[in-house]
Order: sequence, then C-alpha cells, then structure tokens
Amino acid sequence: MSSIILEARDIRYRYPRGMEAICGISFHIRRKEKIALVGPNGAGKSTLLTMFNGMIRPDTGLMLFDDQPIRYDTASLRMLRKRVGFVLQNPDRQIIAPTVYQDVAFGPTNLGYSQSEVKEAVTQALRHVGLEGFERRPPHQLSGGEKKRVAIAGVLAMDSDVLVFDEPTSGLDPLGSEDIMELLDELNHEGKTIIISTHDVELAYPWADRAILMLNGKILKEDIPEVAFGNPESVRTAHLSLPILLELHMELQKRGFLLTGKKPRTVLDMMHCIDTLFEHSRSHSRHGMITVCNVDQDNGENLSEWLSVHTGICTGAMGTRAKQCAEKFCINLDFTYGVIDKCILKALLGEDCLILTTESMVKRVYLRVDAYGLESGVRIPVHQLTIAPGEANEKNGSAP
Repeated sequence: MSSIILEARDIRYRYPRGMEAICGISFHIRRKEKIALVGPNGAGKSTLLTMFNGMIRPDTGLMLFDDQPIRYDTASLRMLRKRVGFVLQNPDRQIIAPTVYQDVAFGPTNLGYSQSEVKEAVTQALRHVGLEGFERRPPHQLSGGEKKRVAIAGVLAMDSDVLVFDEPTSGLDPLGSEDIMELLDELNHEGKTIIISTHDVELAYPWADRAILMLNGKILKEDIPEVAFGNPESVRTAHLSLPILLELHMELQKRGFLLTGKKPRTVLDMMHCIDTLFEHSRSHSRHGMITVCNVDQDNGENLSEWLSVHTGICTGAMGTRAKQCAEKFCINLDFTYGVIDKCILKALLGEDCLILTTESMVKRVYLRVDAYGLESGVRIPVHQLTIAPGEANEKNGSAP
C-alpha cells in the first residue's frame, strides 16, 4: 500500500467570471499526516480543500485519492466522500437536521447502514467528541464549539480515512480552539489523516507535520514547519507573520548566542534552548515524575482517592473524556492543552504531575517523554496509575 493518500498533479481552477483560484498546483499528502494549508484570505486554501472530496473538479490537471484518479460520477463521489470527510468553516451551513442525533446519522443512513449500525455509529461518534447525552438537543441551542463538534461527529460516524477542516477554530474562543485542536491531535493519533486550512501561524506552526504556504492560488513553500516558516522573506511574501518562538530564536542568534539543535516549535523546545545556553538544564538534582491515569479503565472514585493522598499535585487532562472525568469528580485542572510538554516543564523543576487521558492517548505520553529524553539527555520518569477497586498504586513502565 502506498504511503500517499492524496495527490494533486498540476491542477488549475477558475471560478465562473472570476480570477483563477488555483494556478498549477502539485503536491502529495501521506497517510496519517497532519497538514496545514496556511495563507491569507483569498489564497485559494478553501478552494483547494473542496477538491479533496470532489466538491469542485479541477479545470485541468489530476486529483488522485489512494493512487487512483478521482472520478466524478455519482457512485464514485459517494464512496470518496465516505473516505474523505469535510468539516466546513461555519457549522451552521453543515448542520441541517432538527436534532443532533438525526444530523450525525445523516451520513451513515445515506450510505445504507442498517438502523442498528446507524445507532452504533452515532453513539460512538458523539462519545468521541464529548457530546454523549446531546442526541435530542436541537442544534440551535448549542454553542459554537458544540456545533463544531456535531459537524465533526457527522464525519466520524462515516469512519472517514481523511478529515478535512476549513478554518477549524474560526469563531471559537481560545479555550474552544484548544479543545478542537486537541481533538484533531487525538484523531490523528488514532490513524486519521488530518488536513486544515488556516491563516493563524501560531496554530499551524507547532501543530502540523508539514505546512503548505499559499498565496494567489500558488504554493510558495512546502516543508516541515520550522523550514516552511524559517525564511522571513517567504513568510512576509505570503502576507503572514513569523511564529513568535521562531522569531525569538532568530533574535537570540542575531545577538550572538550559539543555539544548537533544532529550531523550537514549543515552549518546551525554547526552554531547552535557553537552559542549554546558560547551562541550567541540570540545575535540579531531582526531576519530577509524571503519572498517567487512563480514565477509560478507572471509575474516577479511586482516582479521587489517589489524589487525596497526593495533594497539591499539578494535573492535566488530555482528551474530551478525560476532561469530563475531571469535571465529574471536581478535579481541578492546571493544564488542558499542550499537557505533556507542560508536565515535562514542571518535571524539570522537580515537581510531580498527573496526566488524565484516554486509552488511545496513553502511549503518546510515553513516546513524547521518551523523545524529549533522547533530544535533551534528561530522563524523566513516567509511571502509569493502575487502580483496582479499593487500592491506589502505581506501575512504572516505558511506552506500552
């Protein structure tokens, strides 16, 4: 099986009586990648996204999905749109049914699922986005973030391989934006290919595996984010601004500081650069420990018991179900986004932390902490909380 799931070969598109929106673009997207199309309004991002599931057909050139040219007959488009799910910028344009259940069930029903299969698909999709119990709610009573999650659930119910999001955080407050981006991370970790469009460089820079900078229907630069955003002239040409961490890194270099290693993409990366620069990275004789609790295996009551013994510990939650568990049992959260890196920062200060997360994300904690250890030479212990009824204990381990 090829690693490439989507490919464009010299595609062009012009709107009726309008300017050419896509001007000879070629690129490919690999399975399980996180891709950010970045550019100002009018760059052609949204037009390009709609070609991924056949909503728009290029005037010339070729779009391929799974190594096969996209066909535009009704049956072929129906199957393509099952495998490539699209979430519009404005969820009000996508939500059409009178209740949440009916809206999420629309796709599976049209695909010919049985009644029991539709119910199972809707239940699992709503659980995934944290909207269990919302089945009978009318969409007009939901917040902007909840509507966005309903739209995502409608795509998840069809078990799409590729998820496409046009400005996924548009109209959301900072906390709602963090929740949506964390959900996209979780879906990617479970094997989905995620493609977003955005003009927000601070969102795209730390999140994407690759960034594609666009302007006037053309690709200006395509590479890993630290390279794609690494040339200030290219970034200015794209009518964008440098990510703050990258700009800070460049300013330190201009002032004569020798910064080795990769360019920072997170605050943790930046602090490692600074600690290395001033040789403070090993100033703490003891590093804190990170404890991981899988909320899918714990009923919450035993977790509360464990926290009563470990009072004052910094706690973060990754994933919607983990945050719901914390809310249900009145557990105060210190971190709700960028949780692993923030806990590593605490551990470097000698403080212990707890991460609440779901079954699918436990391994990610170990992998990220191990990766930091390889990069920095600093070993931070990670324990998994294994709680049986009536007891609270810990299990040390490496990535499961």
